[in-house]
Amino acid sequence: MKLDVQLDGRPDEAARRARELIAAGVDGLFTFEGPHDVFLPLIVAAGSPDVPPADLMTNVAIAIPRSPMNLANMAYDLHLLSKGRFRLGLGSQIKPHIENRYGSEWSRPAARMREAVLAVKAILNSWQDGTPLDFRGEFTRHTLMPATFVPGPNPYGVPPVLLGALGPVMTRTAAEVADGLLVMPFHSHRHFRERTLPAVAEGLERAGRDRVEVYPQAIVAMGDTPEEIAAATFGVKALLAFYGSTPAYRPVLDIEGWGDLQPELRALSKTGDVMTMVGLIDDTMARTLAVVGTPAECAAEIKARFGDVAERVCAYFPGTTHPEKTIAALADELHRTP
Repeated sequence: MKLDVQLDGRPDEAARRARELIAAGVDGLFTFEGPHDVFLPLIVAAGSPDVPPADLMTNVAIAIPRSPMNLANMAYDLHLLSKGRFRLGLGSQIKPHIENRYGSEWSRPAARMREAVLAVKAILNSWQDGTPLDFRGEFTRHTLMPATFVPGPNPYGVPPVLLGALGPVMTRTAAEVADGLLVMPFHSHRHFRERTLPAVAEGLERAGRDRVEVYPQAIVAMGDTPEEIAAATFGVKALLAFYGSTPAYRPVLDIEGWGDLQPELRALSKTGDVMTMVGLIDDTMARTLAVVGTPAECAAEIKARFGDVAERVCAYFPGTTHPEKTIAALADELHRTP
């Protein structure tokens, strides 16, 4: 199984960190829409001559506030710059962020994301094949493409467009129209098997497709000693508490019998009582919703959860910057055949 890890968002540190992670044996690097631009660190990594080649991915770029044309331009150029190693991962975000952080319009997120994926693919395919651009959707329209603005066929082909999803509607949408499904990192083994995979199967059936690439994501508390694992687990619990406070993520807690915790976490999040929130996430929850242990133990758990349905995994290490040898140990274990 291949390993993708997060490339921290600061562009001035991206090349150095990319070198370290690739030297540790990771197969790919991803960025997320945080305090820095989601694309710029990947541009730095792809364009730095001293950074070895690696797969690159946004995980995710928030699509609703962006034009599909802007996304297609960025995807095309990053695919070119990385010599065919880029995947465009898109996500929707929740209403308060779209309206109050991005200053954009939020409604019917699954319908909007479906259209965003289809529009980006239509633009990329128009450039690749030379066919007239004629995309007419409910939320976006792309019918003008003068030759001046056509980059021409990408020598590395069209980059894959992936869609992040958690709930059944968005998951079905990803299976219907995207090249891959990014399984949101806040989930359990049971939720993945009983909710995500059936929704994938339903989306494929609706679209008459045979398969879609599945890219699971795992929140990982990893260390070489009990003390290191305990320290990493604190960061994991903080992230789980943050996710758990969001109403959209309650179904994951519900399936494990912890749904009543969500409104309690939400109330605490409004007061900023982070330590109490973390205290509500016990060790059983951490091991159910995340992966905890030594690199060998984490690799074994990741393979047990996803090995039969996915060829690679995205690993998050919240609150912890692991030395290269620890990440290398995880990558080595994942690369081993069962």
